[in-house]
Amino acid sequence: MGSEQLLDPLIPAPAPNDGVWIQELYDSQAAGLLKYLNRRVGAAAEDLLSEIFLAVIASAVSFDPQRGSPTAWLYGIASNVLRGYHRQEQRRLDTAARHNAHTTPIGNGPDTFVPGTVDAQRRIAELADRISALSPGDREVLLLSAWTALDTNEIATALGIPVGTVRSRLHRVRRQLREQGVGQLFNSSKNRADQ
Repeated sequence: MGSEQLLDPLIPAPAPNDGVWIQELYDSQAAGLLKYLNRRVGAAAEDLLSEIFLAVIASAVSFDPQRGSPTAWLYGIASNVLRGYHRQEQRRLDTAARHNAHTTPIGNGPDTFVPGTVDAQRRIAELADRISALSPGDREVLLLSAWTALDTNEIATALGIPVGTVRSRLHRVRRQLREQGVGQLFNSSKNRADQ
C-alpha cells in the first residue's frame, strides 16, 4: 500500500494491529500535522504529535473509509487532542497578547530602538486578542483552514460537523475579523511605506 493510496477515501479500514497502515499514515501525514501543531501550540507540538499517534494506534479499528479520508480522520483525532489542550492554548494566547502589548525592544540605547518592531508587536498582539476572543469552534475552523491544506469537506469530517457549518463559520469569522480591521492591521505599515 503506497502513501498515495492513503489519500483515497475508499481504502479498506485497517486491522486493529495493522502497523504497516499506521506507519504509512505517519510517513505521509506527520510532517504536515507537525507544522499545524507547531503553529497551534509551539514547543508542545512534538508531544501532541506523539499523543495523537498513540490515539491513532488505539483507535485504528474505528477508521471508516465511508466517512472520509484517512487525512480527515487523523485531523479529527488531532482536533480532539487539541481540544484537551484548549485551556492552555487560551492562556498562552492571552499571555502573548498581554506581553506583546507592553513590550518594547531592548537595545544598547536610543539608537537601537526600532519603531517598526514595536508596531509589528502591537499588530500581532491585536490579532492574537481577536483570535483568542473567537469561540472555540470558530477558532478551530479558522486555524484548520489557515494552517493546513484541508478543504472545507475535510475540515467538516475532521471536526465531525456538517460542511455547511464549516463554511458558515469561516464566512462569519472572516467577516468579523474584516469588520474589526484585521486586514488594516497588516496593510497599514505597507501603505505607510508606499507613501
